[in-house]
Amino acid sequence: MDGAADSGAAAAAAKWRTDASRAFQYYLDRSTPHATGRWVSTLAVAAIYALRVYLVQGFYIVTYGLGIYLLNLLIGFLSPMVDPEAQAAADGPALPTRGSDEFKPFIRRLPEFKFWYAITKAFLIAFVMTFFTVFDVPVFWPILLCYWVVLFILTMKRQIVHMIKYKYIPFNIGKQKYGGKKSAGSSSSKD
Repeated sequence: MDGAADSGAAAAAAKWRTDASRAFQYYLDRSTPHATGRWVSTLAVAAIYALRVYLVQGFYIVTYGLGIYLLNLLIGFLSPMVDPEAQAAADGPALPTRGSDEFKPFIRRLPEFKFWYAITKAFLIAFVMTFFTVFDVPVFWPILLCYWVVLFILTMKRQIVHMIKYKYIPFNIGKQKYGGKKSAGSSSSKD
């Protein structure tokens, strides 16, 4: 009799977990087209985390780990899916042979939605970690901050040099506008 009750409880727990997972995925899918709202909510979560760390005056090692993870995500977000350096080394230099070879849209290694989701999840996990004293390792935080800033500058410099070398821009600035022909009335000739 005890085994039947245990299996019933396990089945109920599995059903609840499945229902909760479906509900979470439903709301996550509904948030996909609302990029501004998603990022504003992530900024709110980040502000709450920063306030928590400031008020507690600790958990600097957790914050440093979070910063390194966010830097790693940023590199994935700014990098193309196919690295042009690796592709050029494998294929060798070549001219485009078809019209479709000339234009390749920028496809990110880490898409925006996954980037947002990973950042939000990281801030939430770091926030939960601030409630456990085992993660509050005493460190001199200015050293960690200086080390992270140097690491950020060097990493971004390398990424920007890579972007310039292979001529890709990881941002969509909007529809490109072309000058076209000027009308005869708009010429700037003086009489």
